[in-house]
Amino acid sequence: MSEQKQNANGVAYHLEPQRGLTGLTTAVQEIPEPGPRQVVVRVRATALNRRDIMLMDGSYVLPATPGVVPLVDGVGDVIAVGSGVTRAAIGDRVAGTYFVAWNDGPQLQATSAQQYGANHDGWLATYALLEEDSVVHVPAYLTDAEAASLACAGLVAWAALTKPIPAGPGETVLTTGTGTVALAAIQHAKMLGARVISITSSAEKAERLRKLGADEVIDRVEVPDWERAVLELTGGEGVQHAVEAVGMPTLPKSVAAAAYNAQVTLIGAFPAVPGQPQPPSLFGGKFVSIRRIAVGSRADFEAMNAALTAHRVRPVIDRVYPFEQSIEAYRYFMEGDPFGKVVIAMD
Repeated sequence: MSEQKQNANGVAYHLEPQRGLTGLTTAVQEIPEPGPRQVVVRVRATALNRRDIMLMDGSYVLPATPGVVPLVDGVGDVIAVGSGVTRAAIGDRVAGTYFVAWNDGPQLQATSAQQYGANHDGWLATYALLEEDSVVHVPAYLTDAEAASLACAGLVAWAALTKPIPAGPGETVLTTGTGTVALAAIQHAKMLGARVISITSSAEKAERLRKLGADEVIDRVEVPDWERAVLELTGGEGVQHAVEAVGMPTLPKSVAAAAYNAQVTLIGAFPAVPGQPQPPSLFGGKFVSIRRIAVGSRADFEAMNAALTAHRVRPVIDRVYPFEQSIEAYRYFMEGDPFGKVVIAMD
């Protein structure tokens, strides 16, 4: 075993689900001892996703293990490696994958059920213990806050636009909302050479989306029937790809705005609005593929990082909190209106 020890223990947050913010408590964290093919990382930064709030309140598809260290986004420096490790060396700056053991190929139910920050300790701590196959080297040009923002929202947007057939020049991508998945989808779509039409709810957000790269932005408050506006902008054809980052409240309109043989990727988990009328035929006369995806594999992560590096794209950061204000970061994420990632920095 190759190993480098630090003298001080650290601090870790632990989550007791269905207790709200009172379920987040701290405890002294001993420096983990890496086992075979394990890597110890000293955390530099971590970031919040809506999935983390769902794990807190018990609405996520996978229940959180009581006492788990939360958060799946993160970046840090390798400080120790176990026997047999070849994918990382001491001193490397790395992130971890969303799933513990999905390296490549089709996703399986077994691999979906093992996730950092849910039933394996995550990143809201001084140290993170990763399986070697979970380690991903991050682009060198990104700051720690930016590099800590890739494993969840950035990667699911990438998988939405690159699988099974990538979006590309001559195609139009539709995004809904201004959550971190939608923002990443705009950036990725532009990297892939596609046109982007984005749906938002205010003139201020519309301007920010245009600056990010959206070619056209529709304010759903001013244009409630925005699916018709999307069809007009596409000459009646519709969009080839829709990254549905809101969920059931907007899914029918995304389908209505889709082209023949389009691909609609359902990522958002917001439930349908009670009492909101649903169309009698969601698909009409179109052949449309609607799929749900769960982030991506390690190979997807590495492909995304290569594209980011080639285009020097930077994830959108809303604000950064120090580690000792982690509860405040959660509260702002839950109650504020962030535009971009909410990051927690260790130093």
